[in-house]
Amino acid sequence: MELWLVRHGETRWNREGRLLGWTDLPLSATGEAQARALRGLLPALPAHSSDLRRALRTAALAGFCPRATPALREIHFVAHDGAPWEGLDPAHKEALLRFEGFHAPGGESLDLFQNRVLRFLEGLKAPSLLFTHGGVIRAVLRALGEDGLVPLGSVLVVDWPRRVVERIHPSPPEPPAS
Repeated sequence: MELWLVRHGETRWNREGRLLGWTDLPLSATGEAQARALRGLLPALPAHSSDLRRALRTAALAGFCPRATPALREIHFVAHDGAPWEGLDPAHKEALLRFEGFHAPGGESLDLFQNRVLRFLEGLKAPSLLFTHGGVIRAVLRALGEDGLVPLGSVLVVDWPRRVVERIHPSPPEPPAS
């Protein structure tokens, strides 16, 4: 089944190199431009989105009105939400880079997070667009036997549960000066 996985556009914390989980930040001007660059590139499929506004706004600017679901949220970092990557404990950084063995203090483990995402995907019955987060897309890639980070505002097309079909990285216009 074909799934189009769309990573939300940039937020201020993405630009600053901070961890961003469930904190509900808006898109930056660059993120809005990235989302608008998706308009016309995506097929007219049923759309689902993380219920966080950066994903919902990306969907809206791309021309979709998705069904919002918490199952498509990023991993719940709790106390680490907003923490600068460079300031993280080296063991946490290593676990996140390997995408194995990480458990946010007081939050979600990678195992629970991946199970949440995969349960949602198993419930889909038709090709769909999913407006979501980098960690969710990485969980899907891992389930397909691949790995990697997907740039903000880009698209990954997969034949679920078989393989990656295509990677789309649109070039957005420059945002207006602020």
